[in-house]
Amino acid sequence: MKKLATIGDNCVDIYPQLNKAFSGGNAVNVAVYSTRYGMQPGCITWVGEDDYGNTLRRDLASKGIDISHVHAKPGLTAQTQVTLNGNDRVFGDYTEGVMADFALSEEDYRWLGDYDIIHSAIWGHAEDAFPRLYANGKTMAFDFSDKWDSPLWQTLPPYLDFAFASAQVEDDALCLRMKTIVEQGAGAVIVTLGENGSIAWDGRQFWRQTPEQVTVVDTMGAGDSFIAGFLCALASGQSLPEAMKQGTANAAQTIQYHGAW
Repeated sequence: MKKLATIGDNCVDIYPQLNKAFSGGNAVNVAVYSTRYGMQPGCITWVGEDDYGNTLRRDLASKGIDISHVHAKPGLTAQTQVTLNGNDRVFGDYTEGVMADFALSEEDYRWLGDYDIIHSAIWGHAEDAFPRLYANGKTMAFDFSDKWDSPLWQTLPPYLDFAFASAQVEDDALCLRMKTIVEQGAGAVIVTLGENGSIAWDGRQFWRQTPEQVTVVDTMGAGDSFIAGFLCALASGQSLPEAMKQGTANAAQTIQYHGAW
């Protein structure tokens, strides 16, 4: 199996209604969820020199993540207040903390030489590293989430093997946009559609995957789980539609409990 490393954001999700805090963030979540498939991932991120940072490092280590490049910096760990509204969640106040200044060091780049697949997301402040990593032959994946107006859509596709995003429904405008992204240079674009499943365009055809029918408790981490399952499938040599199926199964597992993981 090819090796996965994630770079960029972390965040502690604080649920006042539950009186609990959960470690999370896209780079962190994708790394953790990938361990369900036997992956031994690495993660590069910055945490604060505070209790949340210590907890996040400890949580990651307990999941088998290589935390040698989870760097502790003077300041606060990123954190978000989350309110539950039925089976969904509403994000409140967000403190970015030390992640606001995140950047890869030369030592980070050397360490990534041992990994095959590199993933980051729109909150990770890692986009400047993508041209160099892509030129080094890495398989590059990036999650734009629902930020369809981001200027990164204009600059990143040439350095992406897989562009992930989310939308509410499939329509003609979405399909046209997906085709445009591949024309701009991305290898494939995959869009999760919540309860409507997911859709992908690889430059030749559209692929669709229906969701699994499960009891939804909390949707936190669903998209990150999909990406982790998808990338692990690719790492083991599976096709794009097989990867979508595994991503869907991974997301279905996550939404049946509170918190990301």
